Amino acid sequence: MDQHLGEYLGIEADWSLDGDRAETVEVISPHTEQPIARVAAAGPAEVDAAVAAARAAIDQGPWPRLDPAERIAAVRRLAEIYAGRRGEMAQLISAEMGAPITFAHRAQVGLPTMMMSAFCDLAETYAWHETRAGFFGSDVRIQKQPVGVVAAVVPWNMPQFLIVTKLVPALLAGCAVVLKPAPESPLDALLLSDMLKEIGLPDGVVSVVQGDAGVGAHLVGHASVDKVSFTGSSAAGRAVAAAAAANLTKVSLELGGKSAAIILDDADPETVAAGVRSASLSNSGQICNALTRIVVPASREHEFVDALAARMTALVVGDPADPATELGPLVSRRQQQRVRDYIELGQREGARLACGGTELPDGVDAGWYVRPTLFAGADNSMRVAREEIFGPVLTVIGYRDEDEAVAIANDSDYGLAGSVWTADPERGIGIAERVQTGTFGVNQGYTMDPFAPFGGIKDSGYGRELGREGLDGYLETKSIAVAASR
Repeated sequence: MDQHLGEYLGIEADWSLDGDRAETVEVISPHTEQPIARVAAAGPAEVDAAVAAARAAIDQGPWPRLDPAERIAAVRRLAEIYAGRRGEMAQLISAEMGAPITFAHRAQVGLPTMMMSAFCDLAETYAWHETRAGFFGSDVRIQKQPVGVVAAVVPWNMPQFLIVTKLVPALLAGCAVVLKPAPESPLDALLLSDMLKEIGLPDGVVSVVQGDAGVGAHLVGHASVDKVSFTGSSAAGRAVAAAAAANLTKVSLELGGKSAAIILDDADPETVAAGVRSASLSNSGQICNALTRIVVPASREHEFVDALAARMTALVVGDPADPATELGPLVSRRQQQRVRDYIELGQREGARLACGGTELPDGVDAGWYVRPTLFAGADNSMRVAREEIFGPVLTVIGYRDEDEAVAIANDSDYGLAGSVWTADPERGIGIAERVQTGTFGVNQGYTMDPFAPFGGIKDSGYGRELGREGLDGYLETKSIAVAASR
């Protein structure tokens, strides 16, 4: 790791994995476009070693055999250490992937801190075992046991949040975890690894392997992995599912989204604009459940477009280290170009550019920035309305009546999230029940409540994280029949 960055953040500079490596992961600042760190990458042998250590921890180690209360106590110690190093973690994430520092503190690190405590609360009341009266007269004991070795593969956009929502329930369940971060955001995972060492986990319970998609492919296809938990694109999710299928490995997939915000005719444009700004453009729109299709009454489209455009144009774009910044850069040059290509495509398709465009924002002459961009007068058949752009680009689509609004929302390959905005919450709940998604918000974007399950349907994947269901995903259910006494 770059010595200067390590000194600036007050952390150790040597985060290389043990042993010689032929390759490294170079971390580039999305703001300056300059290298800020270099981390040793794993090869197949290192992945194999990490999986073997996890296998030994499951088959022979103490961790899966501890009373759940002991594992809960260990995770609560981790939460305390994590809370004490929130500032370092926020600065790291901001530096490596460009999140504005205020958003990094509030969401990139604040949410994981909250999730750790919430999962411990859930585990304390979880039914780890129960006894039922069997139909044939014998008692049946239902026992929850760890699924085993977990491969956790996470993307770069919300790295700590996505790590914690996999790692913590897996640890509480008694699993061993091999974590594979994205190559764009390796540093936060290594800082977390330092914290995990402080709580004294047994050998092999958590390992971190760095590298590109090839490292991830080797991990998810490994015959000794019992469960793969993957968050990423739908295309990558298909490849993960196919690789895991060869070994009949259990898989949960949290994939892409193209979520719709249905605006009913009684909604206030300013209220909608403020809510959509937060639910759609945080993290520069690089959020899987962002509301990117804004479905509005055709008769009032201009009101909502004007309110949205005003909010988006007023966003402060710039250096993510500046507390005043509201919109930072995208994570990479490739992502910047991808978003610009979609903006050009939307114009060719006939959508009207209400604000934004492909030029760098005012006052910015370097970095992977994109202006917050709003398309109006769009049709749901356009690619900018159907494909996940993963940037600060929103598309407004008009509708004639509620049935058409719901049909537009459901006319998507994705089904991760959505919302409805109305002066009548009961009317909104009625709409929510008709939209085909795994999560939904009424007069808000989906809030990622730690006590409620999160996940999608259709091309947005399968399986659930968070809530009791998130803990269930790392457990097997065993039935033990006990003969009646004679």
